[in-house]
Amino acid sequence: MCAFWLAFVLLNHGDLARGGGWIHRAERLLDSVGIDCVEEGYVVYAAALRRVFQGDPAGAEAGFSNAASFGDRFGNRELAALARVGHGRCLIHTGDIPGGMTLLDEAMATVSPAVVSPGAMGDLYCTVIDGCQEAFDVRRAQEWTEALSRWCDDQPGLVLYRGQCLIHRAELMLLSGLWSQALLEVQRACDRLSRPRSEPVLGAAYYVRAELHRLRGEEPEAEAAYRQARIWGREPQPGLAELRLAQGHVAEAYAALRRGLQEAGADPVARARLLGPYVNVALVSGAIEAARSGADELSTIAGSWDSPYLGAVSAYATGSVLLAEGDPAQALTHLRRARAAWVELELAYEAARTRILIGRACRDLGDSATADLELDAAHSELTRLGAAQDAAPVRSRVRGDGLSSRELEVLQQLATGKTNRAIASRLFVSEKTVATHVSSILRKLGVESRAAATAYAYQHHLL
Repeated sequence: MCAFWLAFVLLNHGDLARGGGWIHRAERLLDSVGIDCVEEGYVVYAAALRRVFQGDPAGAEAGFSNAASFGDRFGNRELAALARVGHGRCLIHTGDIPGGMTLLDEAMATVSPAVVSPGAMGDLYCTVIDGCQEAFDVRRAQEWTEALSRWCDDQPGLVLYRGQCLIHRAELMLLSGLWSQALLEVQRACDRLSRPRSEPVLGAAYYVRAELHRLRGEEPEAEAAYRQARIWGREPQPGLAELRLAQGHVAEAYAALRRGLQEAGADPVARARLLGPYVNVALVSGAIEAARSGADELSTIAGSWDSPYLGAVSAYATGSVLLAEGDPAQALTHLRRARAAWVELELAYEAARTRILIGRACRDLGDSATADLELDAAHSELTRLGAAQDAAPVRSRVRGDGLSSRELEVLQQLATGKTNRAIASRLFVSEKTVATHVSSILRKLGVESRAAATAYAYQHHLL
């Protein structure tokens, strides 16, 4: 058991070689005595855990299942819970979200701090919360984070888990729009995890900090935090790409997310996390077909998961694409579904962003009065949240940034990639008139090309 705990700690700190060495040492000790015992199950569990950290969750499934059977046979609830949670996480990684969540719930229903060691209990809480976040199950993540917080209050010596608890709380506060409180929590997490020595989970803390700074329009601070997240092993996407988009570096943002999706391969969890931002950046880049492909893939993934959050992300992406394709009526159906889900989940920022697109769809349908009401409501909510970078352009959309109604129509057509001739045919005007409007649009927006005008329009919600 000493060899197991040494392996467990080393593996969770990313030291796979030394952790593997202690697994082999434990296996030799067991072989030398040849006793059928629960300790054998712990070693099987550690070997499966190592496979997960080596990037082979599918290969670890059988090991976790075998370890759980040892726990059941010897009445060891700690081992059974650790193994089932590990198995559940593997199922989530391979796309079986319902099966994975069922195992997580079953494991946690059978344990309590009275029957599980503190180190194992902290690992169970954090692993289950990570699984909930991977499955975009916000409600479950909230429940288990509250339970972890209560447990941590009774465990002042477990610095790692107290730090992880603060990260999880900050992540939920970020989603809920409590950004000032979230910054305090993530700062406390960084302080705890940096002493007496820095922990690898610091990368997650810095990523949350970066996201908070980005949403608040604090670009230098966000840039620095994303850099720290990368140093500590946390992939800074998709947040860094969204920062680049806000800075006007559209091609860089698009390239980063395409690269991310290529590296994600067939992993549904990784792809689901990237596809929403990818669709947005693709639209700004004028790559409407790519955005449609991304939205369709996201819809397929969301359809197989019981996740209201991911369903809302998918509905928002599909609505965005339909708007770009010139179908505001269908877009409105998807966008209203997305906003209803955000409201139900109490995610104010996402709900406000969706109202911007609802306003745009209403305007495209000729209902300017409702459009203005939606945009005003979105502006008010974004201002309350402190999302100044999002709020200011919404007000610009109401003003139109000095563009006439006809120029806004031309800009909308231009953003879909149409030529002057095609725009002229669509609006029943001469090609020369369209050229005059395009020249005026570029001058008023202060940009030099049609592509730049399209990017500006999307970034400032002028479409």
